[in-house]
Amino acid sequence: MYNRIILIGNLTKDPELRYTPQGTPVCSIRLACTTKYKSADSMKEETLFIDVVVWGKQGESCSQYLSKGSSALVEGRLQERRWESDGQQRSKFEVVAQTVRFLSRKGTGEGQGAPDTEMPPEGTTDLEPF
Repeated sequence: MYNRIILIGNLTKDPELRYTPQGTPVCSIRLACTTKYKSADSMKEETLFIDVVVWGKQGESCSQYLSKGSSALVEGRLQERRWESDGQQRSKFEVVAQTVRFLSRKGTGEGQGAPDTEMPPEGTTDLEPF
C-alpha cells in the first residue's frame, strides 16, 4: 500500500504548538488549498481546508516561522482520527507531515518580506540526525 500526499497552500490561522505528556512537540496547522478548473465557459475555484499535524523539532520550527497567511508545501501521509463525543462516534482525516517547506518569509503571506526578516533553516526535517 502507498499513502503519500503533497499539498501547497496558505495557513488559515497561526500554528498551535502543544507538547505531549512525554514532552514531544506537536504543532497543528490548517492549510487552505485552492484548485482552479474550467467548467463550461468559466473558470471556477474550489478551496479545501486541510488539518496538518507536524511532530518534533519540525513542529517547533513551524510554530516559530509560520503564521496566518504563510505559504507552505507539506508532504506526508493521510490519517483518520476517531473519537467519541457526546455519545456519538466522530472521525476526521488529517495529514501527518513528514516534511514542511516554508514558501514565504515570516510575517508575510506573499514571500516578499523585508531583507532583515529571519528565515528558517533550509531543508530541516526530523529524519536528519543533526
